[in-house]
Order: sequence, then structure tokens, then C-alpha cells
Amino acid sequence: MERNIKYCNCCGREFHTKQDTQIVLEDYVQIDKVWGYFSKKDGLRQKMNICESCFGKWVSAFRIPPEEVEQQELL
Repeated sequence: MERNIKYCNCCGREFHTKQDTQIVLEDYVQIDKVWGYFSKKDGLRQKMNICESCFGKWVSAFRIPPEEVEQQELL
């Protein structure tokens, strides 16, 4: 079985996985962007994973912070 190791693209840290599985034991943000017309990256697809710590640092630099809504049920 091929092991698909997941890393944070910002800090390079490997995400914790359940031993001998590919199940990631922590949450992270996954971005999958296909750039369209009128961009300098037209037709380029970029995929990345960002750990919770790096995401927090990144978001804290935003001029307009993202909207936050408390979820009652987690899937």
C-alpha cells in the first residue's frame, strides 16, 4: 500500500496520522484552486494543505478577518 503523507505547505510539518494508516488525526485547511480567465495563472491548478497553527498566523495578517460562525453540529 502506497503511503500518501500529508504535510503543511507553510511550515513543512507532517500531519499526525493513525499508526499504519493514512487517517490524519488533526484538522487542516485544504485549498484546491484552478485559476481561470483573467488571472496570470490561467489554467493552473494549485493544491495545498495548511495546518491550524499556520492558518491562524496567516489569517491574523488579513486586513478584513474572515467571518466566524459557531457551528452547533460537527460532522
